[in-house]
Amino acid sequence: MTAPGAVEPPLARSTLDRAAHRRSDEQWLADAWAQGRVLVLDMASGGRALARTSAEGVALVLVAADAVPDVDQTARLFLGVEPDGTPVFAVDAPLPKIPDTTTVTLREVGHQLGSRDAGLFTTAAALANWHAGHLYAPATGLPTTVGEAGWSRTDSDGNRMWPRTDPAMIVLVHDGVAGPEGRCLLGHNAAWGSDGVTRRFSCLAGYVEPGESAEAAVVREVQEEVGVAVGRIDYVGSQSWPFPGSLMLGFHAYADPREPVRVDPAEIAEARWFSRSEISAVLAGGEVDAGDGERVGLPPPVSIAFFLITQWLAAAEPGPHNLGP
Repeated sequence: MTAPGAVEPPLARSTLDRAAHRRSDEQWLADAWAQGRVLVLDMASGGRALARTSAEGVALVLVAADAVPDVDQTARLFLGVEPDGTPVFAVDAPLPKIPDTTTVTLREVGHQLGSRDAGLFTTAAALANWHAGHLYAPATGLPTTVGEAGWSRTDSDGNRMWPRTDPAMIVLVHDGVAGPEGRCLLGHNAAWGSDGVTRRFSCLAGYVEPGESAEAAVVREVQEEVGVAVGRIDYVGSQSWPFPGSLMLGFHAYADPREPVRVDPAEIAEARWFSRSEISAVLAGGEVDAGDGERVGLPPPVSIAFFLITQWLAAAEPGPHNLGP
């Protein structure tokens, strides 16, 4: 679990030099492939990779190029160069058989990985998902081929496109009150359903629309989803969410808990205010009643939603906000 008070979201960490100037150097890439390391992702099984678990934690297993001999050269995704000069690639291929390894997804272990592996896995998943969705050029409908060591695709007319991410905002709305009685507003998305045991509550989120700033999207989405007006908005941090291709821009925003919550049922099945004491209890493994015999659950530790919640939870003084008499 990512520790409360961590300085950056779990999928925002990396130690790799992306070495973009090498992406069009075919001779260098050929030499690098022969001496580099490869992260194998099996996208057919949900983007699984090999990992080992030890007393030090979870670590990805990278292989030598000869472990994936049948991979076409154009399928090699150049991720970058490690601090010691080792080139690193990723490929979408069946996972090799290696003793004492397990298969993992980024969602499952992203928060448990070190900064190096978190950056590798996140970048590889983002690139692989982008390629899977861009086999044809949107402008012409023509098939595309991989270029620039995995960082572009080109159709037969020479039209080139590069990986894009969709900006989305995510916000923890809270009352600005310090201490155990300070409260935050979380929602249960209508699409999540229920397993009859745990009802998950999380931050409010939505895509930034064309012509809109991220802060304006915060105001709009909160108003649309729960009918609450927010005041001061503080940017906290961002992380990639490559499922398939978003950049999550994280915020804290202030609101008055006395203001009525009016959910949009198409988006949010339920929204309510939680005290720090309640959130702390859930994180400690305790049960907080969600109604209908269910207990409250929180977003997974790999998510920026979890990061925003734990940042708020750990803050001794979340910020000045006078709600009036």
